[in-house]
Parts: sequence; structure tokens; C-alpha cells
Amino acid sequence: MDKKRIIIVGGVAGGASCAARLRRLDEQAEITIYERSGYMSYANCGLPYFFGGVIENRGDLVLQTPASFGRRFNVAVKVKHEVVSIDREKKEVKVKDLLTGNTFTDHYDYLVLAPGAKAIVPPLEGMDDPRIFVVKTVEDAYAIKDLLEKNHPTDAVVAGGGYIGVEMAENLVEAGLNVSLLQKINHIITPLDQDMAAFVHPHIRAKGVALYLGEGIASYKDGYVHTDLGRKIKADLLIMALGVKPEVSLAKEAGLKLGTTGGIAVSESMQTSDPYIYAVGDAVEIINRVTGKPALIALAGPANKEGRFAADEICGIKNTYRGSLGSSVLKVFDLTVAMTGMGLDAALANGYDAEAIVLSPNDHASYYPGASAMTIKVIFDKKDYTILGAQAVGEHGVEKRIDVIATAMFAGLKATDLKDLDLCYAPPYSSAKDPVNMAGFYIENIKNGLVTQFGIKEMDALPRDGSVNLLDVRTPREYAYGHAPGFVNIPVDELRERLGEIDPTKDTYVTCQSGVRSYIACRILAGHGIKCFNFINGYRYYATVKYEEEVSRRIKDCGLELPRSK
Repeated sequence: MDKKRIIIVGGVAGGASCAARLRRLDEQAEITIYERSGYMSYANCGLPYFFGGVIENRGDLVLQTPASFGRRFNVAVKVKHEVVSIDREKKEVKVKDLLTGNTFTDHYDYLVLAPGAKAIVPPLEGMDDPRIFVVKTVEDAYAIKDLLEKNHPTDAVVAGGGYIGVEMAENLVEAGLNVSLLQKINHIITPLDQDMAAFVHPHIRAKGVALYLGEGIASYKDGYVHTDLGRKIKADLLIMALGVKPEVSLAKEAGLKLGTTGGIAVSESMQTSDPYIYAVGDAVEIINRVTGKPALIALAGPANKEGRFAADEICGIKNTYRGSLGSSVLKVFDLTVAMTGMGLDAALANGYDAEAIVLSPNDHASYYPGASAMTIKVIFDKKDYTILGAQAVGEHGVEKRIDVIATAMFAGLKATDLKDLDLCYAPPYSSAKDPVNMAGFYIENIKNGLVTQFGIKEMDALPRDGSVNLLDVRTPREYAYGHAPGFVNIPVDELRERLGEIDPTKDTYVTCQSGVRSYIACRILAGHGIKCFNFINGYRYYATVKYEEEVSRRIKDCGLELPRSK
């Protein structure tokens, strides 16, 4: 039997994963990787941590070298080689040696495209300045590190508040720079809902980052970033982290079908419109596991799985890639931010009759030292209680809870099923009722009509003319520290004795600190025939969101560079 000749374009996540799987399945195949950068199988997601000193050695960024990968998997890895065209009829690729400039052709039986995505750099004034960088490759990382070590910059601006932007802001602070972060929309980490991002913004500011929301970059001139609101910010170093778009030029020129999102269209086995060409990674359009619609999800986890499934198909193993939930996690100084599926805003925009709950449980038993609160938001479809997504912010245990919910979503469990999950418990790690179980209990109460909740928009719209009862059931001391406008204080433990102070003919809106005591109060009131509504997550949530709205408004209006906390 003739040996398969397989060429892979791109040797990072999807490409390297595909090559390794191919070799494990077929010892006789001839496998070649062409990678246009100088490195293969590098830790793309770890690049920001190189600047903050977490990853100290340059060599640690590279998981495999062409030599080590070649020895282990008998794969020919050609770095600094770019595939510039595909002849589908001849089943050939034209390759350019980027060191010599020479070109040559190579023949394939199967071709795997893993070109990744390219950083978005808009055509703004000053974008050719040598102090401007993107963070995509090992070469990018080394160039930024060289600038830090040789020029000793003091002020950096990061344009873009996505994963890379936030990670770069953190690590440049750790490197000792004054850092400003610009985000065009009104919150960082775009997949997060704004209310959840409100728990992250103050933390970033407290660590010394000047955070500008609703403000983007307009130009870079004379060592200063000029924003679209007219602000001028000193920048010895500018990181462009405005997102990525799929690298599809090679596929497009070869006549391969592109999807509605602009990525390369592939089947469930990662096959393109050409039966001999597969595509994996950030360049491909896959299925959003929640919506069932085409999506671009540029994450390392999906890319590695896609590479594996393409290899399976090439080697005759029927396997299908069933899409992605977009599960992700992000370190933000001392916080962890994790999410899966859709946020509430996205769910509503996609036409779902969606609702969300927000909880603030401790990461482990409160009596065990070191417990800290996390904020968890679970989004579900009110029609059938399908889980649409979940988001969480906290110091510890955050990613564990999101992983559990992501698994439940993939398995098709309903939001109310979360209460039944049999999860690990010991005081150092969780509570007897794990936060995921608590979310299920809460949603079941909503389903059974035991609680009707209202959110922050409804809170702001409530009449303050006495036509409804507004009740805060925290302690007098908590209430004195701050409360929502118009709410009167009756502690939950005094509620039964003070029912006479509440007009039973009026709807009653109840809040506490975290939503637990107000739920108890609602059950007491309901038992006495009073119609009541429980505020989602309580005053802690309300104060955080409202404070962040006010801070962001003042920063946007002040016209001055922000004072720094560090």
C-alpha cells in the first residue's frame, strides 16, 4: 500500500496536534509541517506571562522544537517556510523559504490547513511606529522583551480589553510599567456580561491599571496614544490587542468554500469543500454548541481537538467534532474569570426567552479559614430550562464550577438538574451544598413559583412614591453603610413581628446583601398572602454595578489622565 503524503500548513495548536495524532495512527505516512514563523508548538496563550516574569526563560515558551518533535513523531518540520498557494488539481502546494526567498512545490495526498488567525491592526495614523506590537508569535514576545530590557519604557498602553489585552495589562504592571487599558465597549472581556465585568474593573484599577471604557484608539503620534474621545496618553510601548480574524487568504485563493462568518467552512470531520483538504484551528468556522449556528471560536482547546479529529478522518476513523461552548478562563491579577456558553445579553440578542440568576457563594465552607466569595451567573431558557451559559468571578474555585456547568451543558442537562449533581465536598474545597448545586436550587425555586426575582433595570425603574413596598431585610448596620434609594429597613429576623408595617395590598420588592435573606423574607411574606419579588443577588451586586457605572462615567467625562493606585 502506498504511503500517505500529508502536508500540514501551520505548526502551532491545531497543526501540531493533527501531526502527532496522524503519526500515532499511521507509522508509515510521510508528514510535513510548514510553519511560517520561526517556532512550532509554542505556548501562544502563555506569551503575556513572559513579560511579567512568571515565565522566566525564553526557551520555556516553546513546547517542542522542530528537532524534538521530529525525533518523537518522525515528522519533517520546516519553520520559516510559508505555503503561498495551493494547486488543488495537481494536489500541490507552492512553498517559500523565508530565509532564502527560494520557492518550490510539494505534493500531497491530504492537506491540512492550520494557518490560525491574524491580529487586527486598523489602518490608523502611526501604526508603523516600532514601539507598536501585537502578541501572536514567539517572535513578537521576544521583540517586546527586547524593548523592555533595552529601552526601559515607563508607560504602556494596551488597546483592547479582551483576553490578551487584559493579560498584557496585568503582566506589564508586574514588569513595573504604568499601564493604561483602552476598551471601545463599556466593559472588558467581551463575552462577559457588563454586570459581571463590574466585579473585575475595580480590581484592575486597584492594581494600578488606568482603565478607559467606551474609549478606543484613534492614532499614535510622538509617543502618545490619542483616543477617539480626544484624550492623550503617554505610551513608550503600545500593544494592539483588538482581536483576531481568521487567516483565510490561502484557502480563499484556492477556491475553498468560506462560511457565513468568514472562516473556512468545514464538515463535522473538519473536511473542507475539497475532500482532500482539511482545516482546523482559529481559521475555521465551527458550530456554536449552544445556538447550533456557525461561529468563530479562537481558543486553544477547540483547535487541538479539531486537529485530532481531522487526523482521525484522514486515517479512516469516523469521528465528528460536535462544536464548542467557548469555555474559557482568564487570570486577572488575584481574580479568576471563567465563562461558558452565552451571557444573558448574547442569549437575548439570539432570540432566547432567557433569564439569569446571580449567586455569591463562598468557594469553600465559611468556617474553614480562607473562604472567599465568588459571583456566579447562570443563564437559562425560561421555556424549557436549557442551560445557555454561565459566568463566574472570584479568587478561588471559579474555573471548577464553570467546568462542571460546561459538562452539564454538553451532556444536555437542564438548569434544574444542577441541584442533583453529586460533587466533591470537604471544608477546604467546597460546601456541602456546592455553588453549582445552589444555582440548581435557585432555578428550581423559580420554576416552581417559589420566588419571582427582579433585576437591576427593574430596580432602577421601581416607583418611589409609596405605591409599592420597598424592603431591605439586612441588619441596621449593613443598611446604614448603604442601601438602594427608597428602601426601608426591617431585618429578616424581625419581619414576622413587624408585618403590620407592610401594606399587604401592595407588591413588595425585597433586597438583602446577597439574595439569601431576601428569599427567606419573600417566603415569609408569601405565607401571609403578600405578593413579593426578590432582588437578584442583593445589595452587594447592586452597589458594585452602580459604583462601576458611576466611575466609568466620571472617567469618560473628566478629560484627564487617570490617577494611579500603585
